[in-house]
Amino acid sequence: MAEVKIQAESRTEFGKGAARRIRRDNKVPAVLYGHGSDPVHITLPGHDTMLALKTANALLMIEVEGGESHLALPKQVQRDPIKGFIEHVDLVIVRRGEKVQVDIAVHLEGEAVSDALVVLEAQSILVEAEATHIPDGVTVSIEGLEVGAQIHASDLKLPTGTTLAIEPDTLVVNITAQPTAEQLEGETEGEEAAAAADSAAEPVAAAAE
Repeated sequence: MAEVKIQAESRTEFGKGAARRIRRDNKVPAVLYGHGSDPVHITLPGHDTMLALKTANALLMIEVEGGESHLALPKQVQRDPIKGFIEHVDLVIVRRGEKVQVDIAVHLEGEAVSDALVVLEAQSILVEAEATHIPDGVTVSIEGLEVGAQIHASDLKLPTGTTLAIEPDTLVVNITAQPTAEQLEGETEGEEAAAAADSAAEPVAAAAE
């Protein structure tokens, strides 16, 4: 994974008011921490940060104006729940050659048999890899798999240098039978009955209050 260089500024103002002012300038408040060092509070350029974080586990080279440069991975990204813009970023400092644990996406390729329902039980898996060689994801072939087939974490073909950080028997893909019309009808009736029961119980709860 290529490093993405981002120019950062030191940040000395804190609190909600300061954060709002930073965002109005199309910048993102952030903090760098890790390896026993004191947290480094910085401000990142909004557009460059947004583009960089479109890639999962983006490896960032944070060049702090008038200070040091740090290799870092995004640990937590806070976004506005409505507009989706980045509100704050926690970055963990890493070193070249260092092993880190990260979640990587599971991608499916191929098609199971026609009467099968493919259930992706784990959309991502936790792995351990070098900070500078984190895979983009892992691809799983379901081509021709029949009902009853299962793929566990131990079955995944991970890139060299990457190892599982979860139990090997973790279920990743489950191939089941397509539900019949009768089963779907039964589920619908069950949901309607549950909704009716909840609705009938509401006046009783209100009276109890």
